[in-house]
Amino acid sequence: MSNFLKQAQDLFPYTQTLRRDFHMHPELGFREVRTSGIVAKELETLGIEVTKGVGKTGVVGWLEGGKPGPTLLMRFDMDALPIIEETGAEYASQNEGVMHACGHDGHTAIGLTAAKILNEYKDNLAGNIKFCFQPSEEGTNGEEIGGAEMMMRDGVLESPKVDMTLSMHLWNEMPLGKVNVAKGPVMAGAEMFKVRIIGKGGHGAIPNQTVDPVVCAAQIITAAQSIVARNVAPLETAVVSFTMINGGTAFNVIPQEVMLEGTIRTFEPQVRVKVLKRFEEIVNGVAQAMGCRAEIHNKQLTPALINAEQVTEKAQEAARQILPEAILDTSPYITMGAEDMAFMQEKVDGCYIFIGSANHEKNLDYGHHHPRFDFDEQALVQGVALMASAAAEILK
Repeated sequence: MSNFLKQAQDLFPYTQTLRRDFHMHPELGFREVRTSGIVAKELETLGIEVTKGVGKTGVVGWLEGGKPGPTLLMRFDMDALPIIEETGAEYASQNEGVMHACGHDGHTAIGLTAAKILNEYKDNLAGNIKFCFQPSEEGTNGEEIGGAEMMMRDGVLESPKVDMTLSMHLWNEMPLGKVNVAKGPVMAGAEMFKVRIIGKGGHGAIPNQTVDPVVCAAQIITAAQSIVARNVAPLETAVVSFTMINGGTAFNVIPQEVMLEGTIRTFEPQVRVKVLKRFEEIVNGVAQAMGCRAEIHNKQLTPALINAEQVTEKAQEAARQILPEAILDTSPYITMGAEDMAFMQEKVDGCYIFIGSANHEKNLDYGHHHPRFDFDEQALVQGVALMASAAAEILK
């Protein structure tokens, strides 16, 4: 077992400096020009072969091991969010309205430090590594598809073919000192839906002459809650959330139509099929019963993120060996949040790791996407050590 904890500790100033620089200069998805430029320069300095512009602003580094073997893709996301930062940190965002509120600055710094360690160790690797620095994990940001799919469209899983993947997330839902490396589903698949309820508008004082889409929308929202409560088995998991309601122009006018938007989250493919089927049945059935007409538009944002057994077992072994003081959690179903790394893991066996980064005593425990989000930077050391050691374990 290759234990890179000491190297990760020694390189902490390098990792921290990178992370804080990225944090001060956040960039939105597909606009990570400065960030990707630094990534490319750091990799080139190591002598790693670099390909730029993969998936618009993505960067891929190629490290050839000293022995023949499979190719492992290590993915690190780079993008920030359109949030006004409220941390008050000395390294707070200098780009107004843009913030690293999800830890991707840490991911990028971890990736570069792991590359530095593995580059020195390359003669011992039985296989090759693609260091994949991905843009726009947080969404499409005006494009048709997001960062993972964009890089896949540009061939990141080919030439040479990728055999396995390894990726991670700093996780403020867990305390520093805890890591999750689990087999099976760990993040949910996400759907985005839009429902247009069409009725017959009119005067609010004469509702009998209308077909009220507002009342219909209310009934649909209420009825749809029965999907999870009554159609999904108690030991299975799903979420149906209506998050936007738009309709009406005046207090005394019943509108012609109402728009509903929201999200559906599931882990298991058969549960997804069942939930989507019942959703359409309930929306159409309630609308018809209320005299309205419904138009439903569903879009799959990501499939569920499922960790493959063999790759995950090697990552678990690495975690046990190099972080013996850490609490290793191997429970699946960690979050209903979604992650576009799922598209790559749909094609190639992979393992996605969660590294606890919250520290309540230091007030570093705000949730992801919060304007005061920040994490304990000691998680960077654990992230570097675990990712580098897991990669070496996979390619030994």
